[in-house]
Amino acid sequence: MGSRLLQRSLIYLLLLVAAIAVFAWLNPFKGGPEEKSFTEVIQMAKNDEIASIRQDGENLLITLKGEQEASFKSSFSGSTAELIDTLRGAGVLVAGVDVGGALQIDVKPPSGFNWGAVLGTFLPLLFFGGLLFFLLRNARGASDQALSFGRSRPRVVTGNRPTVTFADVAGVEEAKQELQEVVEFLRLPQKFQALGARIPRGVLVVGPPGTGKTLLARAIAGEAGVPFFSISGSEFVEMFVGVGASRVRDLFDQAKRNAPCIVFVDEIDAVGRHRGAGLGGSHDEREQTLNQILVEMDGFDTNTNVIVLAATNRPDILDPALLRPGRFDRQVILDRPDIAGRRAILQVHTKGKPLEEGVSLESLAKQTPGFSGADLANLVNEAAILTARRNKQAIGMPEFEEAIDRVIAGPEKKSRIISPKEKEMTAYHEAGHALVARMLPNADPVHKISIVARGTMGGYTKLLPTEDRFMWTRSQFNDLLAVKLGGRAAEELIFDEVTTGSEQDIELATKLARKMITEYGMSQRLGPRIFGRKEELVFLGREISEQKDYSERTALEIDREVQLLIDNAHKVARDILTQHRAKLVRLAERLIAQETIEGEELEKLLASPEPATASEPEVSS
Repeated sequence: MGSRLLQRSLIYLLLLVAAIAVFAWLNPFKGGPEEKSFTEVIQMAKNDEIASIRQDGENLLITLKGEQEASFKSSFSGSTAELIDTLRGAGVLVAGVDVGGALQIDVKPPSGFNWGAVLGTFLPLLFFGGLLFFLLRNARGASDQALSFGRSRPRVVTGNRPTVTFADVAGVEEAKQELQEVVEFLRLPQKFQALGARIPRGVLVVGPPGTGKTLLARAIAGEAGVPFFSISGSEFVEMFVGVGASRVRDLFDQAKRNAPCIVFVDEIDAVGRHRGAGLGGSHDEREQTLNQILVEMDGFDTNTNVIVLAATNRPDILDPALLRPGRFDRQVILDRPDIAGRRAILQVHTKGKPLEEGVSLESLAKQTPGFSGADLANLVNEAAILTARRNKQAIGMPEFEEAIDRVIAGPEKKSRIISPKEKEMTAYHEAGHALVARMLPNADPVHKISIVARGTMGGYTKLLPTEDRFMWTRSQFNDLLAVKLGGRAAEELIFDEVTTGSEQDIELATKLARKMITEYGMSQRLGPRIFGRKEELVFLGREISEQKDYSERTALEIDREVQLLIDNAHKVARDILTQHRAKLVRLAERLIAQETIEGEELEKLLASPEPATASEPEVSS
């Protein structure tokens, strides 16, 4: 594009120079001033039109009173001195001649080409020519833009300088093994073609946000050393019908010209939704774009080494024609990493960063269940920022643990001013959560308690699971319900009062109890049955809606079972706190004094024997 623009600019410049040369040849400029005859000079002198006369070589230059300079060249056969005498005799004042008659010559070389006249003539022409060129160029640019409206604008990463490889992707080992075949095919396609094998033309990468779908696609291109065309699904869709289909055709044309290569379509659900899913009918532009994608993917030659990668976190709404064999033959699932995967991801993101000796990536991996790869990258970055803010030279465990809390709940709000009464009630609330979790066999260990406000929470209790959990039992759910209601039970036991601080706990406990009854079949009275049918509303974009498929009497039984689970969990929590009231008071008092308790100190407090006497807390008025 740049070379063509340079060539056109040179052509225009040569045409302009040629035009100037032709104009100068057709309109030659005289080299000297205007010539005057001897008789004319005498007459001009008598008319008092001459300001001065001076000698210039063989000529005499006269300057008129209007500052116009002309040459005097006469056929007078005498010498210059005689000519001057003749002029003096005619009454003409000759400048540069002293009383003695010696000439003082002031030589002014005549110009062979009058550049001033040339510039005066051509500057307006150059100005108007440049203006015309600018207008024509803008008009051509507008026409080019109109013609290129249907062209795709993918971001292209060349294969000769890979920026991401499989070494930069951690925690998805199974997915990397699955996609290794794609890399091998792009490197050695003849190995598969010799056996008559056909590599999958399309690979759909499915996973929650932040699990590394785009990063994995770039790593495939980096490993294979081929061009990588990246475009988002939303970039196909415009307000004009047919533009998306045109861009799809242009994208695949570019890919075929650069084969072998990889075409990566991020968020393909933007154009790949189930056809006929528009509100009140179909969406013509999206459906035309999807139809063109289907045609292009099914029209590849067997020898065309172009592989289409697509990423989405909503595979349930994709059109079935897009997922059939021959298009997206293979689906690669990326789930949130387990503890080993989180440790590997932390190793990747902490590489090259200064860490203190006490930093344990194993401990950090245990403290971050449910974190995605993007969450862990953000965690390391937040820890580095905190280290710089504290003017430290290396990142330590306090910074990492603070960063975990910031990612989960937001930054601390130490500037929030709360009354001593609210602080005391918050301390007992969080101590209730921690003590109930400590005493129940199926609850996770308590790692940290804090009454420093974060985000919308006035305080929080962090439980640290000992292992990743992919299956839950009814006993674990029951203990979790009791832990959720431990804060409210502590408020009732100590203050004989309830607060709004239990709102989120009650909400989570109610949802969990209802799921135990209606989805997990954990009700002894209603038995192993699922209540509520989930239907896909096609004309609302394949959205999921729960339809009631049970009677009002069964609905009443479900409500009773949910209430029974909540009541039992609340009773368990209250009984534990009543039995260990002295330990609850001691834990809350320490929390009021320090605001945050964690690690070994928290373990000692929870594991210590009961105090001999438990003093009642002083409830502030």
